[in-house]
Amino acid sequence: MAATTASPPTARGRRHIAVIPCRWGASRFPGKPLALLGDKPLLWHVHQRCLEATSLESAVVATDDARIEAACRELGIDCVLTGQHPTGTDRVAECAGRLRADAYINVQGDEPFIEPSAIDAVSEALADLGNTIVAVNAYAELRDTAAVLDHNVVKVVIGTDSQALMFSRQPLPYPRSSRPSFLRQLGLYGFTREALERFRRLPQGPLEQAEGVEMLRFVEHGHRVQMVPVYDDGVAVDTPEDLVRATTVLSRRPAAHASLRLPTAPRGSSAVVPPRVG
Repeated sequence: MAATTASPPTARGRRHIAVIPCRWGASRFPGKPLALLGDKPLLWHVHQRCLEATSLESAVVATDDARIEAACRELGIDCVLTGQHPTGTDRVAECAGRLRADAYINVQGDEPFIEPSAIDAVSEALADLGNTIVAVNAYAELRDTAAVLDHNVVKVVIGTDSQALMFSRQPLPYPRSSRPSFLRQLGLYGFTREALERFRRLPQGPLEQAEGVEMLRFVEHGHRVQMVPVYDDGVAVDTPEDLVRATTVLSRRPAAHASLRLPTAPRGSSAVVPPRVG
């Protein structure tokens, strides 16, 4: 791995690690982790948001692709090369077997504007996890009708005990007699090592296979997932069109990292060229 670049452990002494699963072969956007947002790859922006969280000991990228590993090396980002996995959480579970920590937070590699405070909220919830809860999952209210109808946006239905009842890419609940609140599941999950081992052992059920939502694996097998409300006003990048929207959002934000640039590839080495969109 590259030299650690994340913040030191918190005063409370808990060791929570952010793991950013990244794969090259996304069907809707091949090469997405290295697509340029501004002058940096998408995964760099996600890693930066993790560094801005105050609750993490470190942040690493987990990938099975040599191109992504090489880009992380050039960027000075810790990277774990894994085997192939059906979901990002399966990939995080492999990392948990190799990286010692009290808990692991799965931060999606396509959330360049994820709020560091949301990562901290999941970390806090993990620190107070009850014995009957296997995972923590962040969510936010959806206010955009287009997002409610967008199958790329995963919706969640929550019970009065703040436990997840169902995840779906369809608008849930159905507004038959009133206008309900629609909630978006963020790709921001927290687990203990034991929970990740349980996740790996569980078979994918028909709901997870149909919806393509990995947290359904726990729900289908009767395990409890604690939902945590967080603030979210970002743009998830699922498609090249989303990247164009994200570029517009980035241009309107303060250039907090404007002075940072991609390092020059060492002489004699082959630099990784990120895909461009637009």
